[in-house]
This record gives sequence, C-alpha cells and structure tokens, in this order.
Amino acid sequence: MRFLCDEMLLRLARLLRAAGYDTYLAEGGQRDAELLAIARAENRVLVTRDRRLAGEAHPRGVLVQGRGAYAEAEHLAAALPIDWRLAPFTRCIVDNAPLRHADAADIARMPPEARERPGPFRACPACGRVYWPGSHVRRLSERLDRLAQFPPQA
Repeated sequence: MRFLCDEMLLRLARLLRAAGYDTYLAEGGQRDAELLAIARAENRVLVTRDRRLAGEAHPRGVLVQGRGAYAEAEHLAAALPIDWRLAPFTRCIVDNAPLRHADAADIARMPPEARERPGPFRACPACGRVYWPGSHVRRLSERLDRLAQFPPQA
C-alpha cells in the first residue's frame, strides 16, 4: 500500500514512513485536483481530514479523524489493514526516500556517542540525513509497537 497524506497530516505521514510505507506528503497549497491526479497515477490511498476530498478519492480515499498523530493512526488502522511493523526505519521520515546503509562518511557526521552504538546506521540518499538507533528511534519504535497491537482488518 502506498499513501498520499494531505498537508494537515504531517505527523501521520512521518509515522507511516517510519513503519516503512511509501508516503507522499502534499505540499502546502497543492490543489485538490492535483492530489487526486497524483493518487490515481501512483496508485496511492489518499488520506485526508477533508470530507469532500476523501469522497472524491473514493474508494481510494480515507477520511481520518482524531487529534494528534497517534489518534489519526488508530483511525487509519481501523479503516485499512496497516502493518505498523512492515519495514521499520527503512524510509526517510523527512522526504520519503528509501534509506541506504550509511557509509564511513555518513558515520563520521554522526555525534561521537551515536557512533559507539551497534547500529544499524542508515542514510538518506536524497537529503543526507543519517539515522541511528538512539532514543528517538526507541520512542518511535514503541509507538509503532503499540499501534501494531490493534487487531488487523479483515
């Protein structure tokens, strides 16, 4: 499953990316017609808070409710069979690019205490961001684990 989240769902988009889902995040001011065209052309599920937009995207549109990324994620998981442990931490949460193994130059840019960790170390080929298993990854992993506890959709 591939997703397109409207601009109001930044944190949900990042959660989906952290889980391993290819998730396009709409840019500010992108027109609804453009979002619908992208969703159709790229076979993406359009996730939105906009009732009209979700209706236009039907059956590949999901209207999410709730306040905050965790509530939005619960609502999305109630509508679709989301595997929150699909491929954790394999996509850049900032720009959605698939991550690659970090090379020596990437690792050299990390804080010294992070370099001492066992890894894995990954890097984004698009933006250059480097990822390592620190406290942020641990907290995000715990959140994905909690979301994974919901019963799967039939």
